[in-house]
Amino acid sequence: MNITDVRVRKIAKEGKMKAVVSITIDDEFVVHDIKVIEGEKGLFIAMPSRRSTDGEYRDIAHPINTDTRDRLQAIVLDAYEKAEDAPMV
Repeated sequence: MNITDVRVRKIAKEGKMKAVVSITIDDEFVVHDIKVIEGEKGLFIAMPSRRSTDGEYRDIAHPINTDTRDRLQAIVLDAYEKAEDAPMV
């Protein structure tokens, strides 16, 4: 699996969510609405999720192992850092 494109849309308003990101995998599959969040221990990503009928949020798409999650997070956060000079939405 290769992430072939990362598009970062920074958020201008105050709050913990800093950006919304879309990734393209192998130039064939896109995942939208990955969030960059400012947490107590620094930045992290939150995968796209939907609120279920019991009120809890469940990921719609997500990595199934730690290595893949770590690699995805590193790629997304690197693109976020490089986009610092980009206009905010």
